[in-house]
Amino acid sequence: MTVLFSELLVPGWAEGEMIGLNDVTGDISLPCHRAEPDLFFDESPTAIAAAKAMCASCPMIRACLEGAISRAEPCGVWGGELFVDGKAVAAKRTVGRPKRGAARLTAASEVAEVALAS
Repeated sequence: MTVLFSELLVPGWAEGEMIGLNDVTGDISLPCHRAEPDLFFDESPTAIAAAKAMCASCPMIRACLEGAISRAEPCGVWGGELFVDGKAVAAKRTVGRPKRGAARLTAASEVAEVALAS
């Protein structure tokens, strides 16, 4: 028997009749179901931007993002956000050494985010 991961997220999927993704989303046409799946796991900034743009028009964006956060998705674009190592990040780090002073700017922005959150 083959089970889709999305079916595992639906309570009661194994009880009685099988529940598919269409039973959850109804007649809603999701952008990620019409696109090439590899687009949401691509490494290039252009593909990541395209995937995020597709998510912007999706009616399930909030539920998708909440699910990705709860599962700590290891990678990909979920709910309009890029995930790396289970955390949402603004952009993927490029190859090579960071520019001088970039670490200080990152640390300062993280401190500012924590201060704003509290």
